[in-house]
Amino acid sequence: MHEAHLPPGVVLTRPVPEGAEGILTTEALAFVASLARRFEPQRRALLAARTTREAEFRAGALPGFLPETEGIRQGDWRIAGVPAPLADRRVEITGPAGDRKMVINALNSGASTFMADLEDALSPTWENVVQSQVNLYDATRGTISLATPEKSYRLNPRTAQLLVRPRGWHLVDKHVLVDGAPVSGSLLDFGLHFFHNAAHLASHGLGAYYYLPKMEGHREARLWNDVFLAAQAALGLPVGTVKATVLIETLLAAFEMDEILYELRDHIVGLNCGRWDYIFSAIKKLRFHPPFLLPDRAQVGMTVPFLRDYTLLTIRTCHRRGAYAIGGMAAQIPIRGDEAANAAALQKVRDDKLREVRNGHDGTWVAHPALVPVAMEVFEANLAGVHQLDVLREDVRVTAEDLLAVPSGTITMQGVRTNVDAGVRYLAAWLGGSGAVPLNHLMEDAATVEISRAQLWQWIRHPKGVLDDGRKVTLPLVRSVLAETLTGLRAVLGDEAYAKGHFALAGRIIAELTEDDAFAPFLTLRAYEEL
Repeated sequence: MHEAHLPPGVVLTRPVPEGAEGILTTEALAFVASLARRFEPQRRALLAARTTREAEFRAGALPGFLPETEGIRQGDWRIAGVPAPLADRRVEITGPAGDRKMVINALNSGASTFMADLEDALSPTWENVVQSQVNLYDATRGTISLATPEKSYRLNPRTAQLLVRPRGWHLVDKHVLVDGAPVSGSLLDFGLHFFHNAAHLASHGLGAYYYLPKMEGHREARLWNDVFLAAQAALGLPVGTVKATVLIETLLAAFEMDEILYELRDHIVGLNCGRWDYIFSAIKKLRFHPPFLLPDRAQVGMTVPFLRDYTLLTIRTCHRRGAYAIGGMAAQIPIRGDEAANAAALQKVRDDKLREVRNGHDGTWVAHPALVPVAMEVFEANLAGVHQLDVLREDVRVTAEDLLAVPSGTITMQGVRTNVDAGVRYLAAWLGGSGAVPLNHLMEDAATVEISRAQLWQWIRHPKGVLDDGRKVTLPLVRSVLAETLTGLRAVLGDEAYAKGHFALAGRIIAELTEDDAFAPFLTLRAYEEL
């Protein structure tokens, strides 16, 4: 876009990608800029409050239920309600919004809903961010298609309901400057989508539906609510055009679920148990709490007490307020060429989904279209309708101590190697523009890799970070594994592919994050400097 056509105070640091001229219009960017000018001070204040609270945890404080909001937790109130297009949430599929083929396949997958992701599953290159908006615009109107030499992709007559996950409050987009500062990734992603699609959706009896990530408490939910009110007013749309589901994927948010629902009560329809980010958040917030040390990532399943109790509390809280409780991600992907291994993987998915539906969840997540029939079969066989709002789980009693309980298990050399390998290979792909990466028959995104690098950091520094063979996990040990991993990748790939694959840079970033005594709050903040 020529500078003369940009709104006052808005600068694009990269050219408008071809085909996106209708997305980055003067009017759309002016709308985003208006949101940024109005809400950026609040966003920064909330991030500063995170830093303050982090210092309190480092000094020995522990998370807990807030005494000042006890009246909300004890009060008799309910959310505004769930609209008909979101009544069926039994199986939800997720994937990066910037991959046009993936978007079409996900919408055609037979899932109830599709969460188009601009956050953990999307590497936020400028091209990916803008292409995501192009894909969402076309998908909203049912015109999205793709022709490749092998196949043409078009939407089926019946598709999954579309939801959009913008980036979290902690992320900015350096390619759009408003009054000289990078714009909030949250406001850019939400603002462009809402501006272009909300009125169209409303005219067809739908709403603008979102997933909200990474919140650490109800004040951050209040900011989203304020943004929704301002956006709806600016376009002349009624309150409730926006409907959102909040991911409970931070430890602190688990203590404020009632409060989050209350702040967003006119706009919220449910909470989701974002299990992988939740594990990462627990490590991050409790890394200085001496008892809290997690074993190998593979040993931290959803049946361990602190994760089981968090999901049960989510169900009880949601159903008491008339909101849906959505279960977590099945990260497995099909294992081609090995029928026995594939059958075992699918059985893990069935067992996971059966546990969720029996606990009272109204829906669940999968990462691959092949898992949709598996999860749907389990939920259809165990639900009388399309939700379980009548399952109140009044038997559930979860204390602060329950949410902070430490799971048993061991730290193994294989666990160290797996964490290093996943960190390097995922980050290399992310730096190359891919945010959802199949590794070891699992679909990895930023959340799962955050667990890996956080575990390495804590194991090195925790007195009980000891392998099952008696060796202490040390920085030299991790450096050695990292060097072996990089050498092995170079040997397998060859020098040219290794260099093009960003592996050396990925290894350097993993080393920096592991060696620095100051724990980086998010892996992607450091990696984004390289995009």
